[in-house]
Formats: sequence, structure tokens, C-alpha cells
Amino acid sequence: MVCIRTATIDDLLHMQQCNLMCLPENYQFKYYLYHLLSWPQLLQVAEDESGKIVGYVLAKMEEDPGEAHGHITSVAVKRTSRKVGLATRLMKSAHESMDEVFRSHFASLHVRVTNKAAIHLYKNILEYDVHDVEDKYYADGENAYDMRKYFERGKAKQRTKTDRGDRSGDAAKGGGGGKPPDA
Repeated sequence: MVCIRTATIDDLLHMQQCNLMCLPENYQFKYYLYHLLSWPQLLQVAEDESGKIVGYVLAKMEEDPGEAHGHITSVAVKRTSRKVGLATRLMKSAHESMDEVFRSHFASLHVRVTNKAAIHLYKNILEYDVHDVEDKYYADGENAYDMRKYFERGKAKQRTKTDRGDRSGDAAKGGGGGKPPDA
């Protein structure tokens, strides 16, 4: 049985090794340490019955004016432990901490536009929506989807904006065009 738990400082090297094995985007050790020291509740690991780390989620809080939100920096599961829902469990655990501990309105993440498996997980299972496309986001020039999942307090805020007809956030990003609510 694999358990999901909050990461400790002793897990950071194992998280980094998992990242190196699974993903093309890699981080220096000090970046993991910075996350752990800043947002310890948001780092989660999947530990197998023998005590080995087989997956992790590295997350942080972004403090945009008026709308604090969580951001998934990285999530990975070793090949030998895939297809059993560990990424889903890791993500849900991070979401729960973002929502309950930090009162986050939403979680954001970036994903390669060609990563169909991850996009399926985010859209169909975890209920993220594509917010934007970031051109040449990755070092190799590939584009990324900027995706968001709104938590209940964020959904309520979005409903309030919609009810008031407030489109100021959409206009600032150049999106949201379409017809006004009364058209």
C-alpha cells in the first residue's frame, strides 16, 4: 500500500531523484528546500510499503494582488507506480492544503500542450480548465497551457464577479471578449 504524506527535509533528495527520472524540467536542491521552508504543508510524497518515495507534488502559494492562489510547480510518479491514481491523490492532497491552510481561491499549473496524459488528468479527473496558452514557456520552446482549478471560495468570487458584470480581469488579459451578459 502506498501512503500520501507531507514531505520532510529527509524526503527532498528522493523527490529530486524522482523528478530527474520522470521529467525534463529539473530543479536544483535549493529550490526544493525553499518550497519546504516556505510552504511545508504543500509538499506531499507518495511512499511505498518499503519506505521508498515513488512520487511527489511540489507546490507553492502565489500572492497576486487580491487573489492569493496555489501553484503546482511539479508533480511526478515513477513509472513502476503509475496507473494506480497516485498523481490524483498527490494533487488532491496539495489542493486540500491550499484550500484549508492558505484559503486559496484556486490552484494553477503549467503543462506542455503535447502532454496528453497529464492534460487528461488535469481536465477530466481534477477539473482544471485551460486559462491561457503561454508561448515558448519551456526551455525547448514548447508552449504550455496555463490551467486553473477553482476551489469553492474562488468559485463564489467568480460568481459574484459574473453577477455584477465585472469583466475588468478579463479585459486586462485581452480575453473574455464575447457578448456582455445582457446581449
